[in-house]
Amino acid sequence: MTAITTGPAPAAGVRLRNRYLAGLLTGRGLTGIALVGTLALAGLLAPLLTDLDPNAQGPLALAGPSAEHPFGTDDMGRDLFSRVLHGIATDLAITFTAVPVGALLGCTFALLAASSRWADLGVQRAFDLLLAFPGIILALAVTAVLGPGRWPVLIVIALAEVPGFGRQLRAGILVQREREYALAARVGGASRRRVLLRHVVPNAADPLIVQTAVALSIGVFIEGAMSFLGLGVRPPDPTLGSILSQSVAYLSTDPSFAAVPLAVTTALVLGFTLIAEALNRGIRR
Repeated sequence: MTAITTGPAPAAGVRLRNRYLAGLLTGRGLTGIALVGTLALAGLLAPLLTDLDPNAQGPLALAGPSAEHPFGTDDMGRDLFSRVLHGIATDLAITFTAVPVGALLGCTFALLAASSRWADLGVQRAFDLLLAFPGIILALAVTAVLGPGRWPVLIVIALAEVPGFGRQLRAGILVQREREYALAARVGGASRRRVLLRHVVPNAADPLIVQTAVALSIGVFIEGAMSFLGLGVRPPDPTLGSILSQSVAYLSTDPSFAAVPLAVTTALVLGFTLIAEALNRGIRR
């Protein structure tokens, strides 16, 4: 008589992770990793790359690039190179904190939805409610209550990411719990909770890797948009969005002031997007 196996098919998970790795090793994936890695390293090493205080004002306002100020200075004479590097560090610190929080909340709601039909309906309506508010509208609502600052940005990014992670995991659970290994585990006497946590979720969670890359790009965009509108980190602390917001008044006279923070923000979003596309293409191979 053939024995019934109650464990998930480990080879499938290994093959999927190999496809992820293969996707990252394509030109698209390597370009994304290079963009994000270079900028993240620059932000992390900001204190070593420049000894200038990003908030120290100087006598030379809107000065062009020089040996002392590689990117020039802003409208208050502050070194733009130092402010951009510290802005990268601030943006990534916020994004890499808020996205995991949003992922954890979304996955928790997905697990709750898997517990019963009524819980599933409630969770889906909660996701619909969050999705009904665009990121900027959500940012206005949160800052109306808490005021501008670092914490409102973290909260907005986390809330914006909850439906994406929750729906992704919920869809994976719905598919995986009907697979043969899950059915075999139930036939073998495993409880519904054990089947869900030990067998279904580990296989359903693999696509969240792609969702994480997408979420990071969205997080950078939301932080930049909130800071641009004056809803983010309070001055004088630099962020890419706040630097770009300052430069708007000087677009006609000094377009290079806006060019650097705009280029860096674009590179970060593009890098995370390329990584997400590479991972997604790896799955489809």
